[in-house]
Amino acid sequence: MSTPALTSKPCHGLVIMRGNDAIHLGLMLLALAAAYLVPFELLLLAYVVLGPAHYFTEISWLHDRSYYLPHRGIAVALAIVAVVAALIDNASWFGFAMWGALIVCAMLAATTSAVESMLLFMAAIALSAIMYSSGSSLAVIGILIPTLVHVSLFTLIFMVLGAYRSGSRVQATLVVVYLAAIATILLLPQTAEIRIASFARVGQDYFGNVGPALGRLFGVPGLVLVPTFLGT
Repeated sequence: MSTPALTSKPCHGLVIMRGNDAIHLGLMLLALAAAYLVPFELLLLAYVVLGPAHYFTEISWLHDRSYYLPHRGIAVALAIVAVVAALIDNASWFGFAMWGALIVCAMLAATTSAVESMLLFMAAIALSAIMYSSGSSLAVIGILIPTLVHVSLFTLIFMVLGAYRSGSRVQATLVVVYLAAIATILLLPQTAEIRIASFARVGQDYFGNVGPALGRLFGVPGLVLVPTFLGT
């Protein structure tokens, strides 16, 4: 049985939303509502349950496509880099490892000629020099690549590419909804608090540095993403 296409079908000047697009819209709105009602619990669910489940179901699909790299062995090398990076205590060196891995992957997967690879490499060297001279920038990028960039920015890129390739106005609308949801959360931050003490401790241990990193990046001092614990 084939999977229904993620496209919309024009009819007499109108656009009819297909089933998968309607599901995607409903899930985005549900996630937005949950982000206000139980923000941190939703974050834990995404990272502890949904994230691993996503990769568990996707890994064979990526393997069949050689992970979009010239050779599958490169994916093994990147996995080793990830394990080693997880053992790095210094935030700047960790950021350098994440930044370097991202650039290497971009050169291997997104460029089609030696000239493009060289231009990307030169741009990466220039940006690396700027971040190095800024002191804490490498540490910040190390925090943001596996969180904000990987989860949010890459999702946006995939959605935009899908809408562009399919020529679907409905999928383009879903991109707008996604951006509107992010803007809503940034402009009208959540006020819900964590009611389970263990969740508050986990949040501080694993995600407490994301808020300050975003604050340094955007010039917002004292930015905290982990809600406070509401004791009884």
